[in-house]
Amino acid sequence: MSEIPRVAVTCGEPAGVGYELLAQAAAKPQAADLIAIGDPDLLRQRAARCGVELELRGWTPGDPPSPSPAGTIKIDPVPLAEPSEPGVLTTANADAVLETIRRGTRYCVEGSCEALVTAPVHKGVINDAGIPFSGHTEMLSELTGGAMPVMMLVAGDLRVALATTHMALRQVPEALTAQRLESVIMALHSDLIDKFAIATPRVVVTGLNPHAGEGGHLGREEIEVITPVLERLRETHMHLVGPVPADTAFTPQSLPNADAVLAMYHDQGLPVVKHVGFGRAVNVTLGLPIVRTSVDHGTALDLAGTCRADGGSLQAAIELAADLAIRRLHQQRNG
Repeated sequence: MSEIPRVAVTCGEPAGVGYELLAQAAAKPQAADLIAIGDPDLLRQRAARCGVELELRGWTPGDPPSPSPAGTIKIDPVPLAEPSEPGVLTTANADAVLETIRRGTRYCVEGSCEALVTAPVHKGVINDAGIPFSGHTEMLSELTGGAMPVMMLVAGDLRVALATTHMALRQVPEALTAQRLESVIMALHSDLIDKFAIATPRVVVTGLNPHAGEGGHLGREEIEVITPVLERLRETHMHLVGPVPADTAFTPQSLPNADAVLAMYHDQGLPVVKHVGFGRAVNVTLGLPIVRTSVDHGTALDLAGTCRADGGSLQAAIELAADLAIRRLHQQRNG
């Protein structure tokens, strides 16, 4: 690998904003070698719709990397089954959407690309097509050998990881086992060191219940699960603070002393990140053998085709993926 990382970018749900956001990103020069994975005709259509003059270049795995000049992008074609209109979902294209994820992941596992960036997909239409699908994170885990994936959103210096991801709130207490929590913390700690070059990570861990259970009066998960796991991992010299009430963990007094916050469930942590950095936050999947980032928003069907969607998060995801890939290269070279 050269100093120019090859970054595969899946185009996402055809009816959403992914294609036009990628076209807008390709309109600017990129330090990374971008390879779009999706339908070339639709990418041209959305580019033209947004007034972007875009040249699509062929790509073959193994081609030497080069920075992406303004107005050009390499493409690995995945044709759609049916033409797509902005904002109009169709189940016919579900498998093509999933194929872009399969290919991008395979290229990273095989070493043809150094990082994967994913545009948003629509879980509902994929499930309506009869294909069980709970999200990118879970699919990437399966495609890379069943690794424990950890979802983390990054907005500037704020990093918020999740102990559980896409599940109903009533399922969270049962899913929050000692084994799961320990695996998540170990993956988070390891990738803060390996991918983010933080030598001694300090992680603030929230409680599950209000006031972190208030001594068992508002729930016993902190006493029976979270605290014993933290105590056990502290014996391995991990710097873990908690369990801390979530409304304390995210205060200005607490955050400056944390390299990451581990929240217990999706909507405990992510609203804070999106309030701080929506439109420039990045979703990073930890615990995988590949580098993967994504946007902090959904398919935005109501904005699709209008070219008004903010591309800041996709650009930030591309830049962070490239940075993480280069950092990984340096670590490999240095042993």
